[in-house]
Amino acid sequence: MPPSPLPPDFDAGQAELWRRVNELWELSARRDAQGIRDALHPDYVGWDMSAPLPHARDAAVHSASGESPKLARYALEPLSVRVYEGMVGVVHYRYSAIVEPRAGEPVHVTGKWTEIYARQGQRWLMVAVSGRPDRNEDDRGTVAPAT
Repeated sequence: MPPSPLPPDFDAGQAELWRRVNELWELSARRDAQGIRDALHPDYVGWDMSAPLPHARDAAVHSASGESPKLARYALEPLSVRVYEGMVGVVHYRYSAIVEPRAGEPVHVTGKWTEIYARQGQRWLMVAVSGRPDRNEDDRGTVAPAT
């Protein structure tokens, strides 16, 4: 899947961080469990706010590999990409995706997401995420079948 286009006003640090966000989505689309694990800080914690509690690194890896629904297509829209002193990055964005459960019809999901990164050497490691899928028209927090 082609990466999301870089906004023309991004500086080099913002562009690098936004490319990293796209790389992680591509790892998820390929269901690359080891690549995802390597991209997450050992003390990573995330919270899909649809869930009652935050999750740790192993749960994040499992959510994008194994028996989890396959990420078939996606599009990302950066809303804010900030880099602080070259060491911390915070990204807020919207996403739209088609996921394919093992049994059942493909599902279209949209939502908002925040990711926090720490630079370790020459690469960005994800330390935290938070967000949730958008609610559909019936406002029950479910997602609509893909069209």
